Amino acid sequence: MKRATMLLAAATLAVAGAYAADTTIEQMPPRLEMQYALSALPPAMRDQATVYLLDPKSGYQLKRKGTSGVTCLVERTAWEHADFRSDIYVPLCYDAAGSKTYLKVIMDAAALRIHGLPPAALKAEIEKRYREKTYQAPDKPGVSYMVAPVMRTWMLPDWQVHTMPMQHLMFYAPNLTDQDIGSGPSSFPGYPFVFKEGIPEQSYMIQLAGEAERVRIVTEEKPLLDELCAYREVLCIPHIQH
Repeated sequence: MKRATMLLAAATLAVAGAYAADTTIEQMPPRLEMQYALSALPPAMRDQATVYLLDPKSGYQLKRKGTSGVTCLVERTAWEHADFRSDIYVPLCYDAAGSKTYLKVIMDAAALRIHGLPPAALKAEIEKRYREKTYQAPDKPGVSYMVAPVMRTWMLPDWQVHTMPMQHLMFYAPNLTDQDIGSGPSSFPGYPFVFKEGIPEQSYMIQLAGEAERVRIVTEEKPLLDELCAYREVLCIPHIQH
């Protein structure tokens, strides 16, 4: 039994190493990452928010302790897709309820990836922790702010990886479906729709910002957009790559 366990561990590490060779996360300059994370919030809320920065060798580290209960970071591992990439950038902020629940999933996913768990195994582990109630959805309504000027991840309309402005709010809606609210494909992008992030417990009702608001955000955040574009070409607008 001991020998079998050792062989399984060795095989797991070998597979993990194969993934790490092509998907190593590059550390962002701390000032840029902090500014990018906070851009997910409306400006008036930024000074009071807690911020975590990602150390690709150890996981998320507290950069600044806030006073509002809101927490911001840049997510780099979309565990639900079971596909590690080095070019995923999702700035987001959780309110107090999300900071106590969903935030832990993002932080743990980053740590497990760093410690060598392959994509499919990571997805299975997150799902198992929800089944075992290690993770739980918020027990009251709340919101995740995602109004940054640009993001890069899998997204509508085709669920491929895109770089684009997609400012929106995500209201916690565990186990909710489009059918529950009478929504569907025609609701995107102007009206609320439900997005399931991997499992039903991580479902959100999404409302995109209006066109005028999106234009205003992109215009006001041009200095940040220029820095992000200079840092990595994949964060340039419009840079769409599948």
